[in-house]
Amino acid sequence: MPVRTLKKVLALARSDQEERGGSRSGGSAPTLNDIRRAATRIAPYAFRTPILTCSEVNRMCSAEIHFKCENFQKVGAFKVRGAANAVFSLSETEAERGVATHSSGNHAAALAFAARQRRIPAHIVMPDNAPQAKKDNVARYGARITFCEPTLQAREETLARIVARTGAVVAHPYDDYRVIAGQGTCALELLQDVPDLDIVMAPVGGGGLLAGTAIAVSELSPETRVIAAEPANADDAARSFQAGHIIPSDNPQTVADGLLTSLGGRNFPIIMNRVFNILTVPEDAIIDAMRLIWERMKIVIEPSAAVPLAALRLHRDEILGQRIGIILSGGNVDLNRLPWMD
Repeated sequence: MPVRTLKKVLALARSDQEERGGSRSGGSAPTLNDIRRAATRIAPYAFRTPILTCSEVNRMCSAEIHFKCENFQKVGAFKVRGAANAVFSLSETEAERGVATHSSGNHAAALAFAARQRRIPAHIVMPDNAPQAKKDNVARYGARITFCEPTLQAREETLARIVARTGAVVAHPYDDYRVIAGQGTCALELLQDVPDLDIVMAPVGGGGLLAGTAIAVSELSPETRVIAAEPANADDAARSFQAGHIIPSDNPQTVADGLLTSLGGRNFPIIMNRVFNILTVPEDAIIDAMRLIWERMKIVIEPSAAVPLAALRLHRDEILGQRIGIILSGGNVDLNRLPWMD
């Protein structure tokens, strides 16, 4: 099937889903009430993760930092929140067709997990260069995995073939309002447990976590600034934020493999309207921050989760004495390929 036809199939599938009311990925951007409903919907399937502090990290940053530990979440990442909200928003008729997505790993595992909880098929397209730990995670939950070349075009074309063949409902990793609402539950919990924060920080790749965080924080605590962080080697979000329009990434190379994707069209307006700033950090700063958390806090995080702390350390003079919440996005890492071992 020609590429143009494949893309049309995927577009039609998404359009069909968006016309069905409650389970739609399109429609209006999520509200705080949507996030609250998502919190209730996903409660049986996602942990309420702990918030940790570290006196040594506080001293090094001259700030009071509260880490929302999504590395302790089911499937090892915040992604289970959005995936569970998407899967359990489906009507029975939609659910019978199964769900499908493309993902480098964490969303793939999360969707596979959520689909298994609902006892429906999950079709996952993964780039063949995804970390082995993330491939294993997806397989563990019984998903039907198809590998492809590590490009966005290859992901979308492969996904389109699967949707055309199976009729599965697409649950996009980040460009989906159901997913955004689910991700927003993380910040909802953070602010319930630690109110009156000066800053809330999240890493940004496709923007689902950041968009959901921005909605929750701006509605619940308008004085709190939402700041994102991303690798300088994959800085499409920062460049897009400055330009006022989406600038897609072009084959980014970063140790933070969960942040390789370009911003989603549904996320971008939310980010532009509700995010204070997006900071970028070099590779060595990401690795240093990851190692710092491993050594001082004794917890396992993946490189993508270390990016906000790396940004704080680089901008220490701007955050002195402030109360800051950081979302540690995940802890799925290949223990045989730790970045400081290279």
